[in-house]
Formats: sequence, C-alpha cells, structure tokens
Amino acid sequence: MTGVLARYDALIAAGELKPDPEQANVAARLNALAKALEAVPSRGSTLWKLLGRKPELPRGLYIWGGVGRGKSMLMDLFFASVQIERKRRVHFGEFMLEVHRRIAAERKKEVGDPIVPAARAIAEETRLLAFDEIMVTNSPDAMILSRLFTQLLSEGVTVVTTSNRRPRDLYKDGLNREHFLPFIDLIEAKLDVLTLDGPVDYRRDRLGKIDTWLVPNGPKATELLSGDFFRLTDFPVEDRARVPSEELPVEGGRTLHVPKSVKGVGVFSFKRLCAEARGTPDYLAIARHFHTVFVVGIPRLGPENRNEAARFVSLIDALYEHKVKLLASADAEPDQLYEKGDGRFEFDRTVSRLEEMQSDEYLAQGHGSAGA
Repeated sequence: MTGVLARYDALIAAGELKPDPEQANVAARLNALAKALEAVPSRGSTLWKLLGRKPELPRGLYIWGGVGRGKSMLMDLFFASVQIERKRRVHFGEFMLEVHRRIAAERKKEVGDPIVPAARAIAEETRLLAFDEIMVTNSPDAMILSRLFTQLLSEGVTVVTTSNRRPRDLYKDGLNREHFLPFIDLIEAKLDVLTLDGPVDYRRDRLGKIDTWLVPNGPKATELLSGDFFRLTDFPVEDRARVPSEELPVEGGRTLHVPKSVKGVGVFSFKRLCAEARGTPDYLAIARHFHTVFVVGIPRLGPENRNEAARFVSLIDALYEHKVKLLASADAEPDQLYEKGDGRFEFDRTVSRLEEMQSDEYLAQGHGSAGA
C-alpha cells in the first residue's frame, strides 16, 4: 500500500493534477502523520504494556483554505493510505449529533460531567477522527466543543480536519461565541494549522463552461445536473445508487434531511426547501455548510404560491450572501419565474441575484468570501 505522497505524485504524473507547492506541502505533512500513527503501538498490545504509560501521540492537523483547493482530495488520499485500526471519517454535523445523544444518555446516569465519559467512549472506539469541512453553526455545539475535544485529545485521539475558514473565523458572530473561543485556542495549541489557500479553484475548473440554470425541468435537465454532480464531487458514477445523505443540524436543535451530500455539495428539491415550513435558520445552515447547492424542480410561481416564493427569496439571499454556487432546474428563466403575486416587486432583487450567480465573476469567488 503506497503512502499519501506517493499517491499524490502519481496523480501529478498521470496528468490528473497540476504541480502545486501548497498541496505538495500538505501531502507531505499528511504522509508524515500517517507514518507516525502507524508507528504507535495498538492499545492493549504487548508493546503498549511494555511502555507502562500512554505512548507519545502525533499531533493532528487543521487544514484550511478556499473552495476547490484540493482539501478533500488530500483527505481522501490520507484516509485511504493510513494503515491503522479504529480510524473514522465522518461529517462533523453527524458526529456532533452523535455526541449530543451520548451526552444525553450519560446525563441520565447523574454521574458528574457527562461530556467526560462520552468522550472516553468515543476514544475507546476511535484512534483517528477525520472531518471534512468542520463547520460550527449552532450554540449547543459551540458550548461543548472545548471540553469535548480537550478530553478526546487527552484520551489519545488524533484529529485531522479541513475547513474553508482559518480557526479564528470559525463560528464568527455566533450566539454565545465567548464560550466557543477556548475551542479555537485548543485547535491552535494542539493541532498544526496548515494553509491551502492559493488562487487556483480546481472545482471551478472542473465545472468549466456549463449552464447553471437549466430550463425546463425534465429528463434532460436531470441528466445534465447528474453529470455535473458526479464531476464536481469525484463520486464514482457506478456507485450512484449509494450516494450518501446527511442530517444537517439547524439552529434550535432541529435537523434538515439532505438527500445527497458529498464533499460540500448538497442536492435538494424545491418542494423540500420551499413548499415545506422552512425559514432563515434552515437556509443559513445550508449556506454555511455547502459550497455548492443543487435545487431541482423549481416551478413557475404565482399568487397561490406566495409562501413558496417568500421562502425562495430567503433561500437565495442566504446562498448569495455566502457565495454558494447554485445549479438548478426550473420551469422558467429567473425573470419569468414569479410574474404575479404578493411580493413580486421584492422578487426583482432575487431575479437580479439569480442572474449574477450564473456569471463567471460570481462563480470564481470562494465560499463565504463575503465575510459571513
């Protein structure tokens, strides 16, 4: 089994990647970490017992940079090549939902701080925790992260994570952020922070010159969007029946089901997002979590759809402010989507934004670059 650096060099030699000094540096660091993890004796092994103490554990990594810089690709190479047991790669939001369930179960036992035994149980199961695009979007998570990860690290868990934001920008302007700041201090003290933030957006290159707003809805639009999804995510087309879904945490303790979620790309139906009782917290959670969103089945709207139109306006506002790339199928062009009904005047701004979101200038911007 080859290591991270050898796999990365092979991709360059095959012409699938271009030489990139920042990527090469991160690949080298991940390669070194994989070797260090493999050198640590397994818990409970003879070598572990001979040491008479916990072996010195390698420091984890926090890799941050803009959309399309290859963070997930490098994480793929690392996780596939590191030869250890008890390794786990998981969506951060899914992991935190699990943590809250564990804490709730421990709280019922009434035996002190429930975070400590919950973290210890995770450490028993997992030696390496790998997260793609760590994103903190709600106060309940922010309140416990410092204590949770302090305990995980003390129990010998190595953490590797990617993010679109530098540590100091996590949960920016969030509710009760003062309780979150110790987590940032912990990241900077216990993990090596690496930057992968050059100007090249490989995902934008992969999109190429495509139509991001397809009219009308139908089999042809579905086929085109499906191809775009698999090209953007590098997900094997032959595994299309097994594309993972996700339960996205929303402020207030709710979750939003995402039918397809791969590497920061989410797929939704208009009906799920705008015909159901959704609001700003749902749309902000989507905009913060996904750099690219597919919305399929957008219908023509009229006076009888005023609520759906209002929700669609809120959705587009959130996506636009966070510079999320939007690919959609609809029954009409943006300026013909909602021609009559309450709020039609206000909808003009949405039309303008939808048209701008199709431009090369908008698509070239990084996720969250508006300062959200």
